[in-house]
Amino acid sequence: MKFPLYFSRKIAFSKDNKNNLSRVIIFIGRLSVALGIIVSLITVSTGFGSKKAIKERLADFSGHITVKSTRSNSSYNTSVLDNQGLDIPKIKEIPDVETVQKYAMTTGIMRNEHNFAGIIFKGVGKDFDSLRFKKFLVAGTTPKITEIGYNNGVTISQKIANDLHLKVKDSIVTIFSKADQKPIYRKFEVVGIYKTDIKMIDEQFVIGGINHVRKIQDMKPNEIGGIDIFLKNVNDIDSDFPEIEKLIGYKNYAEKATEKFPQITDWISIFDTNIALIIVIMLVVVVINIIMVLLILIIERTNSIGLLKTLGASNSQIRATFINYTLIIMIPGLLYGNIIGLGLILLQKFFGIIKLNPENYYVSTVPVDLNPIAIISISVGILIISGLALIIPSYLISKISPVKAIKYN
Repeated sequence: MKFPLYFSRKIAFSKDNKNNLSRVIIFIGRLSVALGIIVSLITVSTGFGSKKAIKERLADFSGHITVKSTRSNSSYNTSVLDNQGLDIPKIKEIPDVETVQKYAMTTGIMRNEHNFAGIIFKGVGKDFDSLRFKKFLVAGTTPKITEIGYNNGVTISQKIANDLHLKVKDSIVTIFSKADQKPIYRKFEVVGIYKTDIKMIDEQFVIGGINHVRKIQDMKPNEIGGIDIFLKNVNDIDSDFPEIEKLIGYKNYAEKATEKFPQITDWISIFDTNIALIIVIMLVVVVINIIMVLLILIIERTNSIGLLKTLGASNSQIRATFINYTLIIMIPGLLYGNIIGLGLILLQKFFGIIKLNPENYYVSTVPVDLNPIAIISISVGILIISGLALIIPSYLISKISPVKAIKYN
């Protein structure tokens, strides 16, 4: 074993540390490291967890990637999807694609004696992924669509249900209007109530049968307004998007889930800045504390430094000894910081202790993401950066004269 590492371990585990200033200094150093790890872990896990949760909610409701006709533009009344160049079977063959479902949309007004609500009626077909949608349900179920005739069941949001005083099995009249035509009235039965916590969705969308939209929009039985493409991983949207664009035809266009609500996307992007800023602040605090620990330990052990120089130890060996000594001091702080930080994150993950206002944060509880790479990177990164930061202040050792150091008390 090399001398610096051997000697640093000897002084780090020496019993003498229990009866002098080193005990306090070591405690301060370990505490600062532990707090830095705890804050960094919580910041990264909640930041990445929030980004992932919001993206998944947007994608699981309306598809990771949506294909519409260019004639639809930004209108909620979808135009007929053009079949020229559209190759749905090949889209389904893409490895990252999990399911594809067709839909058509139109706007309307739900009204009863209590209130009224402007809605976007999203008509879905028999390929509707009800299992994926199940996570949003708070009561009832989704409409059972066969595309034979007209299914009058609809699933509405909890916001619309509250505004219109509706519950499962209640009936509601919806009015659809078209230019130069009389209003079209439809009576629906509420079969389910959902909640995504995303205000722009919960205030508007109603899920029902696609044949109602076909009738209202004068579409043929086999025509659709668009397709929702669901991927296996929300993080694959950007990489799979160009491949899907090649298979949709030039009269249609694809849209990412993150592009449908730009205000939410802009809000999510702030997380990256906040995460980076907090980690940098905590890293600076940890490094400053560790440097102070090193300097105080050097001053406290001036006699030992002088003795080592007298016995022939070089400045580089002594510097390495004290850097190793300081890093060894950090290790218990890293361990305790990870244990406490991960414990708090797991408590939030399984029990959802900390709640949020979904109108402001788009989620009702603080989501967390346990990414092993991020967790390991935080600890290793703090250890490496702290080690590098200790190199310059350790040069103070070279200024210590052996003769004066031995006399120093």
